[in-house]
Amino acid sequence: MKKLFLLTSTIFLLSCGAEQEYSSWPCRFIYDNSIHLDATLSTAMNYSSRGVFCKITTSSTGGVKYYNFVNNDGLSSQQRETALEKEGHYRLGLNEGIIVGFQTLNTEGGNGGFAAYDLQCPNCVRKENNTANPNYPVKMDSKGLATCTKCGKQYDLNNGGLILNGEKGDVGLERYRRASATGPQGTLSVFSE
Repeated sequence: MKKLFLLTSTIFLLSCGAEQEYSSWPCRFIYDNSIHLDATLSTAMNYSSRGVFCKITTSSTGGVKYYNFVNNDGLSSQQRETALEKEGHYRLGLNEGIIVGFQTLNTEGGNGGFAAYDLQCPNCVRKENNTANPNYPVKMDSKGLATCTKCGKQYDLNNGGLILNGEKGDVGLERYRRASATGPQGTLSVFSE
């Protein structure tokens, strides 16, 4: 029943003009998982694990930067930033957060359906006109849906970030144009340009 609802919602939204956009919000991130061997991130970088997505954020403790990984199956981990990563001056989206993984429905393109999304709800950002200090994160569930913690809008991570319960003029979750993963112990790359 839920699959039928999602399919019907997607077809309805496509016919109403609710479009998914590629993000112009700044993102520049390269992560070599052959160095870190992070188990949480590797679940989302595995082509055979379609539908598993990983949220990547940063935090600092005692002047040390960490990358935090949480997947939609509940697995989480944290890795200390290396000197090489520090030199890269990485930026994780609009408010230091992205979601990555292989989609189950939208598998076109040379990347086999690998996608990277901004963690912020684009509709709240636009409505509040707040790109300077946005705090409208989406929360993932085990089915591949992301729900805005402020407005409740839902986005389908498995189908290009399409919005499932939007209104006229709403857009899908912003997706980064250049995203790739070279395998579970490979390199993750996400860029807005």
